[in-house]
Order: sequence, then C-alpha cells, then structure tokens
Amino acid sequence: MVTNANENMKVAVIGTGGVGGYFGGLLAQAGHEVTFIARGAHLKAIKANGLRVESQLDGTFTVPGKATDNTAELEPQDLVLFTVKMYHNSDAVSHLPPLIGPETVVLTLQNGIDNGDILAEAVGEPHVMIGSAYMEGRISEPGVVTQAGPGIAAFGEIKVGISRRGENLLQRFQEAGWRVNLHENMPGMLWKKFAYIAGSAAVCAAANCVYEEMRTKPETRALIQNAVEEVLAVGRARGAPIMSDSLAWAMDSLDRFPGQGRASLAKDFTEQRRVELEGLTGTVVRMARELEIPTPTNDFLYAILKPAAVRIEALNSGS
Repeated sequence: MVTNANENMKVAVIGTGGVGGYFGGLLAQAGHEVTFIARGAHLKAIKANGLRVESQLDGTFTVPGKATDNTAELEPQDLVLFTVKMYHNSDAVSHLPPLIGPETVVLTLQNGIDNGDILAEAVGEPHVMIGSAYMEGRISEPGVVTQAGPGIAAFGEIKVGISRRGENLLQRFQEAGWRVNLHENMPGMLWKKFAYIAGSAAVCAAANCVYEEMRTKPETRALIQNAVEEVLAVGRARGAPIMSDSLAWAMDSLDRFPGQGRASLAKDFTEQRRVELEGLTGTVVRMARELEIPTPTNDFLYAILKPAAVRIEALNSGS
C-alpha cells in the first residue's frame, strides 16, 4: 500500500460497471495508474477509446483505456476495487491472486453482507476492507458508464476500528473527488444498509411498484419494516455490531428515496437481467435457517421472487 502522498497508486478495478467505472474513473482522472478488468465489447471499447464516465455530479470525462480480461498480465497492485455483481463473486475471486502483494488492499464496494468474508477466504482477511456505494450506475453502452443518485461511498475495516491504511486511503479518495466516509464500525454500517436494501428492494420487486406507492400504503410499509427488522435480528444473532439507529435509518432511507424511483433489483427483474436475489433476500433466509431464527417476511418475499429469478438466470446463462 503506497503511503507517500506524492506517489500514485496502482489500482485494479474488478467489475467495470457503474460503481467500479465511476470510482475507478475518478482515481484514473486524478493520475493513479488504474487498470479496468472487463470483457467482451466493453473491454474492446475501453481499449480503443478509453472509459467514458457520464456523471450527474462530475460531468462527462474520459480516462485512459488501460484494460484487460487477464489479470496474469498485471503486477501486484496497491488497491483492488472489487465491484462485481454478487452472482459473479466465485468467478471474480479467481482473478485476484496475480494482483495481491504483501500490502495490497482489496476493497469491496458491493451490495450484500458476506462479500468481505468471501474475499477474506480467498486472499486472507488482512488484505480485505469492506465498503458500500450509494448510487445508481450502469454500463449504458460498451465503453461508457453512467452515474446518478448520491454517488457516495463508505468504507472501513472488516472488524470494528480505524486503521492507518484506512486514513491513507481516505485522503487519496478525497483528493480524487470521491464523496466518501471512513467508518469505525463499517460492519455495523453494512448491516444497516443490507437490512434496508434487502427489505425495500425485495418488496419493490415483488409489488412491481415505485417507492412512493409502497411507502405510503400502511400494509406495504409494514411489510418492509418487518423485513428490515428480521434482517437486523439475524445480524444480532450472528454477533454483528448492529447499530441502535439501524431501523430508524432504514425507514428514513425509504422515505428519502426518489418517489418515482425503483430499486435496482426491481429494474433487473423487469428488464430480465440477472438479479442479486440470492445475495440479498436469499442470504437472509440462508443465515436465518443456520441460526434457526424465524424470518417469515423474508421467507415469503424469497418464495415469491425465486421462480422469476430462476427463469431469468436460465435466459442469461451465457452472460
């Protein structure tokens, strides 16, 4: 991990979609040596024309097209941004070994709750930091990613505490224009966000509605709150450092979401794109069964959404 403030970092982005493309693009624009890991037409376009970032917050900019689909071509990196969709985790971790040196940090900015554990098992816990991104992002066309929404990130250590490397990375990220916070209790922050997303996104997808509709109907709002409370109960049973304001924060986040907006999970169902159901509600149900904790609301939502998720997976099995 580079600590000299005048020295640029070597950064690899595994998962050059909306999140990885945006945050990696800001680092590249700031002069860091960023390599984008991509494939297919997206990789070809980045190599030919650079990566174009269309941001509601930072305008449109293009960064150099250093990109590959083969991490064996690269030397160990200072930082790896791990930003793939959760259903790509098992394949993506296989690309990590060539990138890992003694001081390499692998930072996950994904949905879900167990990505840090998956990475720790793959590369060793000392290399892993956890985080999350709050934004809407997509690959709009090959070589182009879009950023909308808050465009903010949060990160920290996999266990409660502040580290020197976290403080160093915070400085680098802020200098590159990231809107980012370093948290002492990042595990608690992740559970807070996970509970909110798992509950609200699953209901949004199951009800096929916008946020204004589901949060203003008392019955539907109660369903979301029940789902969130169940997730937090699972976290407590697992010994996670759940924060006391988690439920209030989740319901406030529900009310702040754009009224005519829909969760990414719901959009993916509608557009017949692969969905992160297993990493969200599926993980809640699995953890609850392991702990023998009742989660009737999440069980119901998972059962309702599972058939469509399986059908979409079969349709996209080649992707």
